[in-house]
Amino acid sequence: MNPALKKLLASTGAILLALSLEAQPSPHDHPAPGTGPLASVHAHLCGFHFYSGDLSRAVSVHHYCSHLRADVFQCIIYDSDRPDARLVGVEYIISEARFNQLPAEEKKLWHSHRYEVMSGQLVAPGASGPAEHELMKELVNTYGKTWQLWQVDRGDELPLGLPQLMMGFTADGQADPVMVAARDHDLHIDTAGTRARRADLPARPVAAGADAWRQKPAFQIPDPRPEPAAARPTR
Repeated sequence: MNPALKKLLASTGAILLALSLEAQPSPHDHPAPGTGPLASVHAHLCGFHFYSGDLSRAVSVHHYCSHLRADVFQCIIYDSDRPDARLVGVEYIISEARFNQLPAEEKKLWHSHRYEVMSGQLVAPGASGPAEHELMKELVNTYGKTWQLWQVDRGDELPLGLPQLMMGFTADGQADPVMVAARDHDLHIDTAGTRARRADLPARPVAAGADAWRQKPAFQIPDPRPEPAAARPTR
């Protein structure tokens, strides 16, 4: 080979190698804004949770969810949908098939979504009617495991104490109608009308082992803090 050509090819190869290495992401690089895990959030849900073992302590919450896998959602939970909302908990949502594979003791920590969806209590604010219907079709037979990290309903100004297991309502008459009406007013929706539109969803019977709070005693992590003498108003 011509020595000059050989030298040129060697030089060109070195340049291409350098460019290739420069294009590879460094382990110390950080994702650009808008490309991290929050960019995968594609569903906004609003519903109600109550502290396992205490139906009287229910809260309205907003979930921002993404698909981790086809049968697993992960959701960040806030106390409102405002820019200054407080991050109060997390929820993991799995398919019925995945739930049925769990050990019996683990199933006790999970709640069904059948009633939440069919009653109209779980909604997707801002979604079009058809889009919300398709999302609820996907969620109606799923199961959730929820931990409340900040007890804002007690007036706590910080996320104090131990995580608390939350559950979902399973029948009419459990949710405070005043709480539901207040949520409907805020979001300009009608839970009763939503319920009627979901009558065609393919809801299956709740899988055995879910909603274990209905069996006494309900599981909960003991919180050693004393109950406040009077609950401070929450926003």
